[in-house]
Amino acid sequence: MSNFGKRTRSILCRIMACVGVGMLIACAGAPRDEQLASPRSLVAPYDTLQGEVLFAFAPLNNESGTTEVDVGMVTDRLVAAAEEVQGVRTVPLNRTLQAMRALNMTRVTSPEDAMRLTQAMGVDAIIVGSITNYDPYTPVLGMTLGLYARPGSLQPAGGRGEVDPRSLTSATTDRGPSGTRFSQTPGVVVSGNLDGKNHQVLQDVKTFARGRAREQSALRWERYIASMPLFCEFAAYRMMDELMQREWIRLGRVQARVEDK
Repeated sequence: MSNFGKRTRSILCRIMACVGVGMLIACAGAPRDEQLASPRSLVAPYDTLQGEVLFAFAPLNNESGTTEVDVGMVTDRLVAAAEEVQGVRTVPLNRTLQAMRALNMTRVTSPEDAMRLTQAMGVDAIIVGSITNYDPYTPVLGMTLGLYARPGSLQPAGGRGEVDPRSLTSATTDRGPSGTRFSQTPGVVVSGNLDGKNHQVLQDVKTFARGRAREQSALRWERYIASMPLFCEFAAYRMMDELMQREWIRLGRVQARVEDK
């Protein structure tokens, strides 16, 4: 064999060896098939035989003491979290802002403001709240939310017969009855301060991420701690989870009163 043929053969052998090594590296680095898991979903306690109930969200008030808060972003995360609740639909935040401008309303600061908005928008309930703590570096997010509903609009699921709107209105809180036209106190109030250093919060983040984050990605569930917008997504889910649990309890008590009559 000539020297030229030997050199050509040697080059081809080297190329084939490199290709083989590259394929081995690619196979070793390729992710294995992931076992997909469904994330935990929330279910509303409302009667949806006539359709899902419609929620609106007022822009959150900033009571955190810092100007770093992106109020619109946090409120949008709450709207998205509520939209994922089975039995609930939400209106976009922009629509609420348009309705507030039409009513010359800069903030929702009273039950009367909440009533005017629910009537103007044609929704079943509106959620009003505040950001009480905000630190994008730890991260930390604190919120308080109150649910105001039109009397009789939130019927309990599986109830026997119609629930008297006066029962729904007077049973909104444990503080005793209120007016029958519109509750002067929210139906339920939830609050929380979620600290990214707290081990229980970290466990909750890990549970929340199951089915929402790829297990084989670099950060995995920790991505919800490394990004404030993603941490707000988790916090919004936690707050809506708590609010729905409180609504299950509230409407269960209302239905028990009705059935006892």
